[in-house]
Amino acid sequence: MHILVVEDEPKVAQAIKNGLLSEGYRVTTVHTGEEGFFQAASQKVDLILLDLMLPGKSGIEILNALRELGKDTPVLILTAKDTIEDRVLGLDSGADDYLVKPFAFPELLARIRALTRRGRSDQVLKLKLADLELDCITRKVKRNGYDIPLTSKEYELLEYLMRHQGHAVSREMLAHDVWQVKDRATPLDNVIDVHINRLRSKIDTNFDQPLLHTIRGIGFIMKTEDEP
Repeated sequence: MHILVVEDEPKVAQAIKNGLLSEGYRVTTVHTGEEGFFQAASQKVDLILLDLMLPGKSGIEILNALRELGKDTPVLILTAKDTIEDRVLGLDSGADDYLVKPFAFPELLARIRALTRRGRSDQVLKLKLADLELDCITRKVKRNGYDIPLTSKEYELLEYLMRHQGHAVSREMLAHDVWQVKDRATPLDNVIDVHINRLRSKIDTNFDQPLLHTIRGIGFIMKTEDEP
């Protein structure tokens, strides 16, 4: 699988490239908007990681131009902006998903897997498991048609678990990727467990089947009861 990385910060681009190469991906990196558009328009690539703030053409200009050409290559936006307006602008321009900087590499890999598994589809931004639905743009959660009000941290926790559905997620992963704590002087296990319990009570209580499961000694997993 060939991934095009359009990122103007050389150190960031190289770090992404090295990580993707270690996962077996073929990677091309460019650092300007013009180079990014040329590569995306003229080369066969399977996925584009696109920074929005670029010298020359901006990420939005590249997106608009590619979609006008009929190019439907999946695009994952990398952005330092995290307002709903910025996300909507990117998506309206033809992006398939977004990731806010700074991000953890395992989260980037999860987004890439989701895009390649499902193809170019808005479903990447509307995660679903059984009757539980999560809209990544509006940050709204529903189960069986009922709104589930969540705090900001509960939403971030649920989105992370949903993006890794079917796979075990450890407390260490949650501390690093959701709480953004790189070096823990004291464990966050109790804090994480409290949030997990609160989230479970909101998304599982009063519904037919539990979706958030604890794996003793490992962590947590989002799945239906009939999944292995």
